[in-house]
Amino acid sequence: MYRFLLTPRWWGINVFVVLAIPFCIFMGSWQLGRFEDRVQDHNSATTQAESARREAARPLAELLPVDQATVGKQTTVSGRYGEQLLVPDRKLDDRQGYYVLTLLRTDAGRALPVVRGWLPGEPDPAKAPAPPAGEVTVTGALQASETPGNNGVSSRSGWPQGQTGVISAASLVNLVPYDVYDGWVTLNTGDSGMRAVPVSAPQNTGLDLKAFQNLGYTAEWFAFVGFVVFMWFRLLRREVELARDAELGIVPDAGNAGDADGTAPDAEREPRPSPSGV
Repeated sequence: MYRFLLTPRWWGINVFVVLAIPFCIFMGSWQLGRFEDRVQDHNSATTQAESARREAARPLAELLPVDQATVGKQTTVSGRYGEQLLVPDRKLDDRQGYYVLTLLRTDAGRALPVVRGWLPGEPDPAKAPAPPAGEVTVTGALQASETPGNNGVSSRSGWPQGQTGVISAASLVNLVPYDVYDGWVTLNTGDSGMRAVPVSAPQNTGLDLKAFQNLGYTAEWFAFVGFVVFMWFRLLRREVELARDAELGIVPDAGNAGDADGTAPDAEREPRPSPSGV
């Protein structure tokens, strides 16, 4: 009854199943590993941020370039405040507001973006406190440049004058006439009564949408394994039933072989003579 398994058709089906199952298991395990790595990175980043707040502030030059190892580290920088921009669509404690971002021009000739604080509501230059005049020394947590679409950063373009949606050297270099450091600092204490902006985890290290996409892909790959096994058993059962019917001499229903009364189709019926004999 199972001799059909030796036919070329079933050889192809069996080879496909034998290759598909381990491939799906491997891909599912790989996606699960990616999710676990993101969870571990998230936990490590949280622990690092907590320990970094207890460390002594270091000069900015010692922490560059900004990477996952230096994000959240305390740094101290001296310079003079220059241009000020507002960063809209920033939430703090589930309240909508905006950052007050001021460029700190250093003796090195480059400017460091400094988030001096957060204010609630819609961006309003009149409500944003002016930066202190003269030489200042700021101390805060180092942050990596943002990328649109990550960690809730808006990917929208065309902001009004005096605003920017992304804190990065690539975006700020088009708004100010001098070089900008690839990174930014958030003050430990909000300036002029503003709320301090907490340190965020490095991008692509949190439990964001990408992390849960990996978890969803894991479920999909393991579901494919079940689907392949289910289809193989379904095809096998169908083939066994056909083989059993053949052994019992049961002929499959031809469907349209005749009418419901067992007569031949109209095209095969012999013409009957009319009552008049014509």
